[in-house]
Amino acid sequence: MAAFLVAFAATPLVSKLLTRFNANKQLRSSEQAPIFAKLHQKKSGTPTMGGVIIWGTVLGLALLFMLLDFFFDGFWSYLNFVDRAQTYLPITAMLVAALIGLADDILGVLKIGPNGGGLRISQKLVVYMVIALVGALWFYYRLGWDTLSVPFIGNITIGWWYIPLFIFIIVASAFSSNETDGLDGLAGGVLLFAFAALVVVAFAIGRYHLAAFGGMTIGALLAFLWFNIYPARFFMGDTGSMSLGITMGVIAMLTNTTLLLPLFAPILVLESLSVIIQIASKKLRKGKKVFLSAPIHHHFEAIGWPETQITMRFWIISVVFSALGLTIFFLTKYL
Repeated sequence: MAAFLVAFAATPLVSKLLTRFNANKQLRSSEQAPIFAKLHQKKSGTPTMGGVIIWGTVLGLALLFMLLDFFFDGFWSYLNFVDRAQTYLPITAMLVAALIGLADDILGVLKIGPNGGGLRISQKLVVYMVIALVGALWFYYRLGWDTLSVPFIGNITIGWWYIPLFIFIIVASAFSSNETDGLDGLAGGVLLFAFAALVVVAFAIGRYHLAAFGGMTIGALLAFLWFNIYPARFFMGDTGSMSLGITMGVIAMLTNTTLLLPLFAPILVLESLSVIIQIASKKLRKGKKVFLSAPIHHHFEAIGWPETQITMRFWIISVVFSALGLTIFFLTKYL
């Protein structure tokens, strides 16, 4: 509730600042992506970097509650969720990823860089891998994590394989979130349901500070969605998708629900697979495409589905699969 109210109150100011400084999304040209350009021409000029509302609210309130707890103690200790064992890592991951994504968005707005500005996909992947490698080494060597929870089987020790697994999960989460951020309300909605499932898991295993952190992220996401649903007042931008994707991956690793993450975020998996399939097809089949446009939500647009219909159907899929993931989690936990 606190995060929702703060984010909701801050949004008009942030929106005015983005508009004032012409922080507009640079869309792909008709030469690069003719179908995409035709479908999204009307969105040209919409401000980006709206993700600052989400992570700014979460990190700002985290700092505020921590300071109030430090100076006054008492009641404020109940609201302070900043905890060394549970939330230091996701908070740090959110901050670092948000700042890198913000820098990329600024480069895009200023048209600095290839293809109209910003980082290439290959450059983004390198950034994701560096962040993931640091996190993997910290988890493995500092925290001593080397087990993988397999539903209905239990924890399996995987040794140093934990490092590449961690890197894959973080990179995949960040990349998938970025690819999903292509329709009004799409990324915000599917990430909302993924975080909701992870909050339930964190609460069920007794990690209440982590659950509170996730709950605050949900509150800020809801306020963002209020203004991001069709027609969107602004876009999330890399600063939002990157920070949320990487944070989601870190929470999944902290709760040892790695193998359930595809169920908590099925649309992110679908979006990434569609991009990979499209690129592979064009490389191996001499330019032939599987989808009219990728990621797959643009394919559905191209065949005539309304944008709002795609978004709502993807939300429904997210809810169903998240429920399935939670069912498997609780069956594994209590059987």
